[in-house]
Amino acid sequence: MKLSFIIVFCLTLLLMGQANATTYKMPTRKGDTVVALVPEETLTITVDHDQTLLDVARRFNLGQTEIVTLNPKLDRWLIKTGEVVRLPNRRILPDSPHDGITLNIAEYRMYYYPDSAPGTVRSYAHGVGRQDWQTPLGRTTVAKKVKNPAWHPPESIRREHAANGDFLPEIVPPGIHNPLGAYALYLNLPGDYRIHGTDIDKIFGIGMQITHGCVRTYPEDIEALYNSVEIGTPVYIVKQPIKVGWLDNTLYVEAHPDLEGEEKTQDQRFAIALALIQKANGGETPDFDQVALNKALTDIDGVPVALYEGVAPLYVPPAPVAELAKGSLASNKKGAAKVIKKTSKSKKEQAMTAKTTPKTVKKSTKVAIIANKKGTEKSVKVSNVNKEKAVAKAQSGSKGGYYHGG
Repeated sequence: MKLSFIIVFCLTLLLMGQANATTYKMPTRKGDTVVALVPEETLTITVDHDQTLLDVARRFNLGQTEIVTLNPKLDRWLIKTGEVVRLPNRRILPDSPHDGITLNIAEYRMYYYPDSAPGTVRSYAHGVGRQDWQTPLGRTTVAKKVKNPAWHPPESIRREHAANGDFLPEIVPPGIHNPLGAYALYLNLPGDYRIHGTDIDKIFGIGMQITHGCVRTYPEDIEALYNSVEIGTPVYIVKQPIKVGWLDNTLYVEAHPDLEGEEKTQDQRFAIALALIQKANGGETPDFDQVALNKALTDIDGVPVALYEGVAPLYVPPAPVAELAKGSLASNKKGAAKVIKKTSKSKKEQAMTAKTTPKTVKKSTKVAIIANKKGTEKSVKVSNVNKEKAVAKAQSGSKGGYYHGG
């Protein structure tokens, strides 16, 4: 039995463990934030019949942007029998509290830390708000759960659809063509902001910047969440396209493509990443692999890349997430809502850090499933930048519209 088949079989069992969620075990060392399904760096599958790349994405709980980014040379609309598709394995958890739900809209993924299964995190793909209907950021809670919700499209959405020749009724009843799907988790925010399912017409929009501000998931995922998430569960909505985290005294970086309208230069990405590296290393700049970092920030494929081996600092709590101020919304000219006031962020906790001995990361070994081809590695000491400013940019709140629809 080939190693690749064994790993894919094990991966499938893990995926089937909780509906369609990808379930990871939390790292054993407190403070480590890199999770993985198997020890290998990356995974591949060989398709056994003609299908779309998006069919593969749904099978392994991936969104469209993620699967296409990982497989840029493949035709998303036709993967032929025998072709090899790359899948993700490792992920760096977002810098947010490890309880309740975290929605990292920059990577189109949700992280759910269930009370019923401590020491695990379940990850789901989801869609987010368009550039002109941005999903808001901050801390909120699940206010209510509704099965078979009806959709009451606001006048602004009806006008938008009418301009394209699609005339919406005042109420869209439950059913296969309801864009809210069969289940919805309403968040404690004005305007019926939701995490919800989808209709059969928009199933391939999961993992894209396509909604009017709500978070859209696969039908099987929202059903699982509906049945396990309690009212009052905290929800942290963050935007972290670049993440940094430790695993077994190795520091990793993970970079995702920028959202539409928020494109950054390579220098801007480097400044953000450097600030996060310094923060993860107790405020000091380690002798990390600059070539590997530049490649990660160029590929921006969402795959964690090892940068440095050393002694990880003592545990630093995840960053606090500002709570969205209730009742502080004003209508904008699109009929959505705009956050005009937020509660102040709580003071960051101070943590003791251990002294590190800088050491360049060792060259990774090749994996049986997919070769890890790296260029020449070298470590370059880089100067400090204003890390607080860069981190603020990396995790800043949305400036655009805030909406309550699908």
